Amino acid sequence: MRISEIFYSIQGEGELTGVPTVFIRTSGCNLRCRWCDTPYASWKPEGEEMSIKDIIKEVQKYPARHCVLTGGEPMVAKGIHELAAALRAEGQHITIETAGTVLPEGIACDLASLSPKLSSSTPRAGEIEQAWIERHEQARLRPEILRAWLEAGNFQLKFVFTQASDLEEIDAMVETIGIPVPPSKILLMPEGIDEGHIATRQQELVSLCLQRGNRYCDRLHIRLFGNTKGT
Repeated sequence: MRISEIFYSIQGEGELTGVPTVFIRTSGCNLRCRWCDTPYASWKPEGEEMSIKDIIKEVQKYPARHCVLTGGEPMVAKGIHELAAALRAEGQHITIETAGTVLPEGIACDLASLSPKLSSSTPRAGEIEQAWIERHEQARLRPEILRAWLEAGNFQLKFVFTQASDLEEIDAMVETIGIPVPPSKILLMPEGIDEGHIATRQQELVSLCLQRGNRYCDRLHIRLFGNTKGT
């Protein structure tokens, strides 16, 4: 399995913010989000091949009982089901960060952190090959796959917020899933890779969350460490 990085930190996003966690970042992605903050695992995937045994040895170095499988898109990584099963056997709580474009197919998962991609994620002409723009747009939203994840177990729906007009698209996207989603399970996160950029959207987004009953999703790791690897 190609691994971009394994690191120990606290969770900076979502329902488990602040929890000490081992992050396992696979390399490779089936999307090309224009604002991607981990291009080294998606646009230009890098990393080294590691066996599941070696990954587990790395995880065992730390006292955490939580692991996050992230990427890129971890669900396209070869051997991801076997890795999740091995982590479960170690007694780890497993969060999978995924765009929800690949079926879970029974993968060991305690929290599916689903980040469906809005139209604002699609690269613009000239930013990447046209074939990738078309591929991204066709693949980014799969309601039937999102429904399978929601029906499989605990979840959170996490959306990157850039402007108020995103909300209409978010609501329409959630509606296409076809099953009720509690407002508190919808997390709205300000787009940005530095604290200043995040701050420009923060107050507006907090107000919207209060109006809608959605959960405000901070990016604590950016505030603490900046946009760097291993955090």
